[in-house]
Amino acid sequence: MLAGEGVAITAPVLDGTRQPGNAHGQPRRSDTASTIPVNGLHLAGPAAAKSTYAQILRSSAVVGGSTLVNVLIGIVRTKLMAMLLGPAGFGLMGAYTAITDVTRSVAEMGVQRSGVRQIAEAVGTDDKLRIARTVTVLRRVTVVLGIAGACLLALFAAPVAELTFGNLEHVGGVELLSLAVFFNVLAGGQSALLQGTRQISDLARVSAFGAAIGTVVSIPIIYFFRDRGVVPALVAVAAVSAAISWWYGRRLKIASVKLSYDELRGDTASLLKLGVAFMVSGFLMMGASYAVRIIVLRDSGLSGAGLYQAGWALGGLYVGFVLQAMGTDFYPRLVQQINDHREMNRLVNEQAHVSVLLAGPGVVATLALSPVLISLLFSENFVPAVGVLRWICIGMALRVITWPMGYIIVAKNRQAAYIATEVAWTVVYIGLSWLLVDAYGLAGAGMAFFASYVFHALLIYPIVRRMTGFRWSFDNAKAGLVFLALTGSAFLGFELLPSGPAYAVGLLVLGISSLHSARSLVGLVGTQHVPKFILRLLSFVGLIDRRKIELP
Repeated sequence: MLAGEGVAITAPVLDGTRQPGNAHGQPRRSDTASTIPVNGLHLAGPAAAKSTYAQILRSSAVVGGSTLVNVLIGIVRTKLMAMLLGPAGFGLMGAYTAITDVTRSVAEMGVQRSGVRQIAEAVGTDDKLRIARTVTVLRRVTVVLGIAGACLLALFAAPVAELTFGNLEHVGGVELLSLAVFFNVLAGGQSALLQGTRQISDLARVSAFGAAIGTVVSIPIIYFFRDRGVVPALVAVAAVSAAISWWYGRRLKIASVKLSYDELRGDTASLLKLGVAFMVSGFLMMGASYAVRIIVLRDSGLSGAGLYQAGWALGGLYVGFVLQAMGTDFYPRLVQQINDHREMNRLVNEQAHVSVLLAGPGVVATLALSPVLISLLFSENFVPAVGVLRWICIGMALRVITWPMGYIIVAKNRQAAYIATEVAWTVVYIGLSWLLVDAYGLAGAGMAFFASYVFHALLIYPIVRRMTGFRWSFDNAKAGLVFLALTGSAFLGFELLPSGPAYAVGLLVLGISSLHSARSLVGLVGTQHVPKFILRLLSFVGLIDRRKIELP
């Protein structure tokens, strides 16, 4: 995947030989992997027509490994912050984080995601000049947008504070938060460079080192200053992330290129034009999260907001492994096949299949062990978040299924369709949150999240079906139904049964889900890609032939 001194780029290189195939993901090319030097970088491509299950699992392992490190570090960080701040202070941190995310989504103008697409396309063409120009423009635009975003938040600090908290007590904190916006935008630009060139290992290192060093820096700030240290801690974490991502981005051996004013203006306009849809999407998603936090804050106060933040953080913890790997490696690969609908459909089916199998055990485990996990990661004071957490979990289950399809719209750059689906989802999510939080309290926010993804699934499938002829493969549909059935069984067990039997059902479903996913993944990628201890476990319970353990 990656080779050399952190400067290898992987990209498919096709020989163009056509083979019979169908529109639902069957191979249609006989492609050879080749390595082509580009400005000191080697673009090495896997054969596009071959099954990508093993590649998906490898990239998921790399990104998931860094995410696991983040999770372990995050457990320590979250536990300490929860103990130091309590539910109210944790809710305050969640509110500030939401402000940062919304402002960043506007300030970035979508260039992080459009930059990934532009760079991936440039790498796929093997055009040295195009690669250098795209990277240079991305870096310059990122700095300008970071400064603009910071100034924007500082300028409107008073109305933002009043909208969020209902008073002007936190104006100073919002003003200082503008620095976090600046550093986050810089970090996003460098991450786009690494992702577009598919430097998956470097992205993993940036994530892991950022989490570790950010924790070391932020915890003492919270310890000494408590609530007053929340914003300085967020700024420090953002600064660390920017510094690390910038350092790794500079390791790429990209040629220096001088751009005239007209060239810079034209390339910038192209980058920003492509980024508009991404900006709107990011703003809507972050804005929806921000709006729901305000709804919860007004209904349940800072303590309720802290409980919601805890449920949200834990509910998306494991699924974040899967979704982050999906966006990191899958999206650039999909972009490189935008003119080949059969290949796109095959990639989406394979990504969705692996994602469902990886996500299943984690979602069920979070459902079944939610009180224990909340007490472990936070404290006993956060146990009332269990109700909203379980609803968020089944919403996350649907998100894993629908997101691979959504990437078709993104990769095809169908901006109108993309924005329309995001607006529709946002309106439904916020509207349901407003109604259900009023009716059911904190749990209503989780119900709204789940219902919004039911709506999203029904909305997105016919759109991509019309766009590329996509439809679920039989195996993929079966895996999705099993995933939903197991997740739904664990959820309903806690909703309908007494505590003891509910835990028994949850643990039983967890065991079934884990064994099913492990056996299915072994079948997809072959035993040579699976650790021996997993093979031995599956052999012990009779799910695979013991002789397969000895296969290379």
